[in-house]
Amino acid sequence: MKAQRSRYPFLKSVAYALYYLVISHFPNSRYVSFFTRIRTWFVCRIMGVSLFHRQSSIQEKVYLGGPGDVTMGKACRINERSFLQGARLGSYVMIAPDVKLLANMHRTDRTDVPMLCQGSDTDNPVEIGDDVWIGRNVIVMPGVKIGSGAVIGAGAVVTHNIEDFAVAVGVPAKVIRYRNG
Repeated sequence: MKAQRSRYPFLKSVAYALYYLVISHFPNSRYVSFFTRIRTWFVCRIMGVSLFHRQSSIQEKVYLGGPGDVTMGKACRINERSFLQGARLGSYVMIAPDVKLLANMHRTDRTDVPMLCQGSDTDNPVEIGDDVWIGRNVIVMPGVKIGSGAVIGAGAVVTHNIEDFAVAVGVPAKVIRYRNG
C-alpha cells in the first residue's frame, strides 16, 4: 500500500517538523494512551504514512524518514526509539523498541577518495511483508526484504532477504527454523 504524495510539499514538511519537534515527544502509552492515539492519528492522517486504523500504534521518539520515505499497512505497532529511514511495511507488523530500518549506505568502492567524499547509495528502502515481528535492537540493512509471517530475533543484523515464515537470529541473521514446520 502506498501513501499518497501531497500536492502541497511545503505543508507536508511543516507536518514532519511539527511531528519531530512536539508530537514524537508525547509520553509513552504505558502512562497515558491518549497521547499515543494523537501521535498515531497525526502520523497516519496528517503525515500520510498510512491509513488510520484503531489497532495501529506509534510510540514516542520514532523516526520516520522524510515525506514519502515510510509507508505502512493497517494495524502496525512501532515501539519507542525505532529508526525507520526508509521502509515499506505490510499490515500487522510489530516493531520492538530501538529497531533500525536503513535505506542508505556510504559508498566505499574507491580507495583514492575518502569514504566521506564518495557520497551514498540512497532510496533503497526495506520491504517488510504482513504479520512480521521484529525484535528489540534489530538492524535491517538497505534493500532487504523480509517475507510475510517472519520473526526476527532480538539483536539480529539482517543483511540479506528473509523468506516467508522464517525465524532468523544472530549477526548476521541466519534462518534457524520456519514457523509453519
